[in-house]
Amino acid sequence: MSHAPTSTQAASYLLRGVRPLGGERADVLLRDGVIARIEPQLPEAEVPQDAVVVDGADRVALPGLVDLHTHLREPGREDTETIESGTRAAAVGGFTAVHAMANTTPVADTAGVVEQVWRIGRDAGWVDVHPVGAVSVGLAGEQLAELGAMAQSAARVRVFSDDGKCVWDPVLMRRALEYVKAFDGVIAQHAQEPRLTEGAQMNEGIVSAELGLAGWPAVAEEAIIARDVLLAEHVGSRLHVCHLSTAGSVEIIRWAKGRGIDVTAEVTPHHLVLTDEEARGYDPTFKVNPPLRTQADVDAVREGLADGTIDIVATDHAPHAREDKDCEWAAAAFGMTGLETALSVVQATMVDTGRLTWADVARVMSANPARIGRIDTGELAQGRPFAVGEPANVVLVDPAARRVVDGRAQETASANTPFAGRELPGRVVATFLRGRPTVLDGAPVRDVATVGGAR
Repeated sequence: MSHAPTSTQAASYLLRGVRPLGGERADVLLRDGVIARIEPQLPEAEVPQDAVVVDGADRVALPGLVDLHTHLREPGREDTETIESGTRAAAVGGFTAVHAMANTTPVADTAGVVEQVWRIGRDAGWVDVHPVGAVSVGLAGEQLAELGAMAQSAARVRVFSDDGKCVWDPVLMRRALEYVKAFDGVIAQHAQEPRLTEGAQMNEGIVSAELGLAGWPAVAEEAIIARDVLLAEHVGSRLHVCHLSTAGSVEIIRWAKGRGIDVTAEVTPHHLVLTDEEARGYDPTFKVNPPLRTQADVDAVREGLADGTIDIVATDHAPHAREDKDCEWAAAAFGMTGLETALSVVQATMVDTGRLTWADVARVMSANPARIGRIDTGELAQGRPFAVGEPANVVLVDPAARRVVDGRAQETASANTPFAGRELPGRVVATFLRGRPTVLDGAPVRDVATVGGAR
């Protein structure tokens, strides 16, 4: 694969022999920020003189991935992640847009904070950063945050969440659902009934009983989801359920969609593959919120993703400092990194098993999350079809590659990946943001502001 020129003049990129959405081989020309040509074989005479030729070698070409659920930690916990390091990791993982959760310090509950996150992300240049606004002031669950001001800010916030905490008060949740209707926003709920999970350490079941760790019952998630889909139906608003993890939750979402309720749901990569059996070693790397569930739950969320009950895969990328994970289980923080392994996990669990096609991957990891976040239209649209005239947000994946995950070698500033030492399929070879390469040869393009054209 050729590297891009280092001048500030925009270049064209010819992706030779790629397989758009996993289909037939084609040549794809990226020019002036859009997909300019898709041809079975583009004649040499029609290749622009300034074009950088990228040997696709049967790589799968997908629309740039969109993550609806990312923790970038800035402002406040730059010791665990910065917007720069987190978005660079996202680009290496094939993402061209991420939604940055609000549980920062200070909390992203005002127009000023979300604009700060948006501007830092824009200046970093690796991906588009869309801040998520808090539902309540300080994530305290007592008073609505400045939802309207955040929606009208330069960041144009459309997703609001107290993620990390549940909006447990039904009155506050109803008011939030009603408020965001005015600007077509969505409330993304962290479904966790606090009284049922007080002191909980892992999934409630056989393993928790054997290990002597306080259990986290599935009903604590399911009860909130059941309540909130009914509230969303009552007020006629959009609801999104974060990191759904139980078979019962899948059934509730399926029931709600059958009633015509405007609800969407996400599953994380780790809940597609890992179970509570991982806790037997007391390794806090596997401590996460919601907790890893049973194999029956894993099977159910896979089925839900395959049949469309679950709309998207979202990483819930949650970096932590070493001291917050290198300790006893009870004292450890909840969370795992995921931006650089998400696509590989989806390939292993859903594509290689025949549950999803690569076109389906584009739907659940690009089109649907962009639509839910309302970033699928406009000048900087994401999640668009892989077609001529659409923005050149593109990721090239080598599905035949195999790699052993090394948490210390990743771009994220934290190493708390649950897949360390495991072999995963697939490798992101290149990522393009509006025709500008952010990743080539599987590595970030360090002079991201100038290679292939200035922003």
